[in-house]
Amino acid sequence: MLIDTFGRVATDLRVSLTDRCNLRCTYCMPEEGLQWLAKPDLLTDDEIVRLIRIAVTDLGVTEVRFTGGEPLLRPGLVGIVERCAALEPRPRMSLTTNGIGLKRTATALKAAGLDRVNVSLDTLRPEVFKTLTRRDRHQDVLDGMAAARDAGLTPVKVNAVLMPGLNADEAPDLLAWAVEEGYELRFIEQMPLDAQHGWKRDGMITAGDILESLRTRFTLTPEGADERGSAPAERWVVDGGPHTVGVIASVTRPFCRACDRTRLTADGQVRTCLFATEETDLRATLRSDASDAEVAELWRKAMWGKKAGSGLDDPEFLQPDRPMSAIGG
Repeated sequence: MLIDTFGRVATDLRVSLTDRCNLRCTYCMPEEGLQWLAKPDLLTDDEIVRLIRIAVTDLGVTEVRFTGGEPLLRPGLVGIVERCAALEPRPRMSLTTNGIGLKRTATALKAAGLDRVNVSLDTLRPEVFKTLTRRDRHQDVLDGMAAARDAGLTPVKVNAVLMPGLNADEAPDLLAWAVEEGYELRFIEQMPLDAQHGWKRDGMITAGDILESLRTRFTLTPEGADERGSAPAERWVVDGGPHTVGVIASVTRPFCRACDRTRLTADGQVRTCLFATEETDLRATLRSDASDAEVAELWRKAMWGKKAGSGLDDPEFLQPDRPMSAIGG
């Protein structure tokens, strides 16, 4: 079990498979990209599967989310999913992706055992997408989402970040589109995880702003705390149901007290929180011929020291040196 001093138990593992990405989203990285991790620094496929096996069989993890960077850029992704699907007990498995490669991989991922996907899409306007991501791939994302839905990787959840001056007015249009297409939309407040460290609290689009905008067109009924559990998104029933919309308000409405996540970076570091400034190196332990029991114990010690909250409300808050692409969402 991965328990901390506040009694929280981590059962949800987020695994970054690569720090590389084929988009250059303005809230994540500079236009020229970043210095990517060297291949020897990355966990191998065997190391990833071993760590997930330890997490599932020895540490009580029941859900695994593959992230990046862009996880579809990982050459061994389908094989990793297939091997993890064979674990006993079998974890629930999902993938967070920008969707560009889903059209060609959705069917194989479903066959390998992936349960569902989250796809990032911030706008319905191709020209805004190009401005936000610095790439002209909007239709590829839409095609990838449709392929995931057709392959049965459902529910397809859509993650949207609203940015001032770019897509701040699109919340109602995005929700209307998601309802029509049968996707589950979730808005995410912009977080201080950009490589440029340009994030500013003043002027960001907050959960309150998003809900106010949505209510100009829809009737939203709170789903309630009992339904939410440890999920990061507060959800509202749209126009009486059955569709829902979620808001992940990491900045203005933090949910740290219910957090059940543990995180692995692509280079094998345990992170107790997205905003943590400290990491625990499992890669070195793996490569020193440590036993599964030794790896598990190091992981337990890392999670035992998890802080009470993200620290975003602390005037002394320091943004992590590693950006979202290196940490994994």
